[in-house]
Amino acid sequence: MKGTVLYKWIVIITIFLTQFAFAETITVCISCNISSLKDAIALAQAGDTILVKKGTYKEYNIVVDKPLIIKGENYPVIDGEDQGEIIRIVSDNVTIDGLFIINVGTSYTSDHAAIRVVRSENFLIQNVVLEKLFFGIYIEKSNNGKIYHNKVIGDAQDEYNSGNGIQLWYSKNVVVERNIIQKVRDGIYLEFSDNITINENTSINNLRYGLHFMFSNDDLYTNNIFENNGAGVAVMFSKRIKMVNNTFRKNWGTAAFGLLLKEINDAEIRGNVFEENTVAIKVEGSNRIVYSNNNFIRNGYAIKVLGACYANTFEKNNFLYNSFDISYNSKINDNVFQHNYWSSYTGYDLDKDGLGDVPYRPVKLFSYIVNRTPETIILMRSLFIDIIDFSEKVSPVFTPDNLQDMTPKMKRY
Repeated sequence: MKGTVLYKWIVIITIFLTQFAFAETITVCISCNISSLKDAIALAQAGDTILVKKGTYKEYNIVVDKPLIIKGENYPVIDGEDQGEIIRIVSDNVTIDGLFIINVGTSYTSDHAAIRVVRSENFLIQNVVLEKLFFGIYIEKSNNGKIYHNKVIGDAQDEYNSGNGIQLWYSKNVVVERNIIQKVRDGIYLEFSDNITINENTSINNLRYGLHFMFSNDDLYTNNIFENNGAGVAVMFSKRIKMVNNTFRKNWGTAAFGLLLKEINDAEIRGNVFEENTVAIKVEGSNRIVYSNNNFIRNGYAIKVLGACYANTFEKNNFLYNSFDISYNSKINDNVFQHNYWSSYTGYDLDKDGLGDVPYRPVKLFSYIVNRTPETIILMRSLFIDIIDFSEKVSPVFTPDNLQDMTPKMKRY
């Protein structure tokens, strides 16, 4: 029995190696016998490499239906002439490398993309530049791939007629790394996509979100920059997300935030920088999250809690010169604040252990008032506000009585 199984595996491996042992390179150029990418794909055998020379190739609806490496030399231009989708991958083991793709057709009924991957495994899209696009790279029900070192530059003006830079839908085990995405609707969008790694990307100047994901679990995003977007990152209806060492900067606006958490459970938010956002983190219905070693610098609100948030831990964070460090809309608190540094803390440390001897109450009565009546923000720097905040600090009535950092740090981390 073992011998039979071993024999079958030997046959499979032999067929696989034979298939790729005679792989060839097909050259495409304007003056060559093969002058279009479509013709090259039709002629190619599984495992071949198609080398596209510098030039402009006016093609769209290019279907890659076999394992191929398609590599551009000196960034040849694939111009879709606004006719629709440009490249669609429907085979496993496909690589797209070094192309310059422009003029994706805009549609109100179809999500035309510069590159779409459909029901495929082991794909690689790298060193690609996309401009004048609707959707950029669209991964649909595809797994075990990598989107690496691409540049996606849109010209989006309105949300209703623009698409996302990189989108994953019902996909798993995909790495999105070292991409630059700007001026699209959402920089990176995930939906029903698990075990995704998003690392070292720069997502800036996008209409809606730098990163947006829903119903996606066990994802990791690290070392990314989200700057000057309509809002930084929205994480919704997901579990076991790790957000580590990212930068959320200058996401300003009446409804803007650095990070939105809605219905998120069992997550980790560690080592991030939130600087100059209207709201650094806006939280609603999210539980068992650890916020640690983050820097909140000159935000309107550092953390704005809208309710139904339980068993969360805030520890070893720096809260530096925010208008409001913590905002609550409830008197009930089931969260732990410990060992944080607060720039507005005025306590003392007589025993010199590095921790304040007086607990710090980060929720001010004025933040409660502004939540109820936003127009009162014009009174922020007035003496009257200082008086009511002091009275609430002495005898809490409207803010959670037990929301205190019992061990505030005297020096910032």
